[in-house]
Amino acid sequence: MLRKLTIQNYALIESLDIDFPDGLIIITGETGAGKSILLGAISLLLGTKADLSVLKRTDKNCVVEGEFEADGTDYILRRVIAPSGRSRSFINDEPVTSANLADISSKLVDIHAQHKHLLLNDKDFQLNVLDYFSGTGDLLNEYKLRYDNVLQLQEDLRKLDAQIAEDRRDKEYREFQFKKLDEAALKDGELDELEAEQRQLANAEDIKASMNGAISLLSGDNVSILQNLKDAEQLLEKSSNFVPDFAEFAKRIESCRIECKDIVDELEKRGENVVISPGRLEEVENRMSDLYALMKRYNCSDIKGLINLRDEFSQKLKLTERGDERREKLAAELEQKRRERDKLAQQISEKRGINAPKLSKILEKAVKELEMPNARFDVKLADLAECTPSGKDEIQFMFTANGAERMVELQKVASGGELSRIMLCIKKLMAEHTGMPTMIFDEIDVGVSGSIADKMGQLLSDMGEHMQIFAITHLPQIASKGETHLLVYKEFDASNHAQTKIKVLSKKERILEIARLLSGEKMSSAAVENAKVLLGLN
Repeated sequence: MLRKLTIQNYALIESLDIDFPDGLIIITGETGAGKSILLGAISLLLGTKADLSVLKRTDKNCVVEGEFEADGTDYILRRVIAPSGRSRSFINDEPVTSANLADISSKLVDIHAQHKHLLLNDKDFQLNVLDYFSGTGDLLNEYKLRYDNVLQLQEDLRKLDAQIAEDRRDKEYREFQFKKLDEAALKDGELDELEAEQRQLANAEDIKASMNGAISLLSGDNVSILQNLKDAEQLLEKSSNFVPDFAEFAKRIESCRIECKDIVDELEKRGENVVISPGRLEEVENRMSDLYALMKRYNCSDIKGLINLRDEFSQKLKLTERGDERREKLAAELEQKRRERDKLAQQISEKRGINAPKLSKILEKAVKELEMPNARFDVKLADLAECTPSGKDEIQFMFTANGAERMVELQKVASGGELSRIMLCIKKLMAEHTGMPTMIFDEIDVGVSGSIADKMGQLLSDMGEHMQIFAITHLPQIASKGETHLLVYKEFDASNHAQTKIKVLSKKERILEIARLLSGEKMSSAAVENAKVLLGLN
C-alpha cells in the first residue's frame, strides 16, 4: 500500500506531504483543482517520461517520493527532475534506471486513468486478463523464452545459409589462391636470407679477390706482415737484456702477430665457402622475383603477410567444408526449440481453454450485478496458424446487454458506461489474482450515474476490504463510500498565484463536499440532507 506521498515543485503543487491509510480512499475536488496533477505526480513513480513543464519553479528540482509497503517489505521510491531536464530515480535511496523503477512500482500500484476502459478493445489486454485469471504466468515466461530462442535461431540459420551460399560461390577462387600461395612454400624471414645470399653471389669474385689479397699481404711469399712481425719481435727480444722495456714491446708485437695469424686462418676458411656460381645466383634471383611478384599481387609488404593470407584462405575453405555440418546442427537445435515452444503453447492454450468459460461466467455475473441483468458475456478463443509472442490463441470478448440478442465483439456494442462497469469488474478480478497492494481509479464511473454508480461504489468499497483503493470521482454515490475522503483544492496567494493542496475531510466537511457533488455550486439544504443519507448519518 501507499503509506506516504511527498511532492515538491510539481505543477501547481509547491509542497505536499500526506499519509494514507489502507482501505478505500475517496478523492474529490472541483474541476481544475488539480486531481489530475496529483495523479501525474504519482505516475512519475511508475517511470513515466519526465517533462520540464511540470516544474512549478524552473530553478528548483521537482521531487516526488512515495513510501510503499508490500508483503511486509518497505519501499521508498523517489523521482527527481532537475531544471536541466535530467531525471534521476531511486529505490530505497539507491540510484536506479527508470526501467528499474517502473518494474518495481508496477508490482506496487496500478493506475486506471480516464478512458483506460478503451483497453477492453485491445486483444492483448483481453488475453492478459484471461492469463491473469488462468495463472499462466510461469508458462508464458517460459514460452516467451523459447519463442525468442526460435526467432534468434531462425535468424542465425538465415545468416548461415547466406554465408554458405557465398562460400560456395567463392570456393573455386579461394582454392586457386590458396594453392598458389601454398605451392610457394613460404617461410617467414626467407626473403632477408635470399637478399643477403644474392648480394654475396653477385659480388663473389670481388669478395674472393679481397680475401686473397688480404691473406697475401698478411702471409704472402714476397711481403709478409706475419714474418715482419716475427722478425721485429726477435730483434726486440735480443736487446731486452739491455733495455728491459723492449721485452714488453716484444710481447705486444707477439699478440699482434697471433691475432693476424688467426685472421689469416679465418679468411682461408671463409674463402672456401665463397663460391662463384652463376647458376645459384640465377636460382636465388628467380626465387626473389617470385616472392616480390606475390607480394605485389596480394598487396603485402612482407612474407609474413603472404603467410597470413594463405592461412586465411585455408581457414575459409575449412569453414566451407564444415558449413553443411554446422547447418545440420543448427537446424536440429532450431527444431528442438520449436518443439519445446509448441509444447508450451499447447499447454497455455489448454489452460486458457479450461478457464475461458469460468472467466465468462464470473464476469457475466459481476456485470449483471451492476444493473445489466440481461447481459451475456463470453470469452471466445480461436487457434492461430502461427505462434505469436503471446501464444497460438486469438481472443475475443463477446458481449450483449440485451439477453437473447446475438453476442458480438465487446467494442462494437458496449456503451461508455457499460465499458466502465465491465472494466471495474475486470480490475477487481485482476487485483484478486495478482495481489496488487494498491489500485488507483481515475473516474472509473465515466458514463454512469444513480443506482449504477452506487453499486460501483459498493464494489470499490468491497475491494477496499482487501487492498488499498484510491477512487477519484465526481459522483456522490461513489464519494460517499469508504472511511477516508480527501479533497483536492486550489488556493491563491497574495500574488494571485495558484497552488494545489489536499486535505483529509472531517465528517462535517465531508457532508458539505457530498452535498456540493449533489447540487453543484448552489448548495441546498436538501442536498445536505441527501448527503447525510448517502453517508448513512440519518
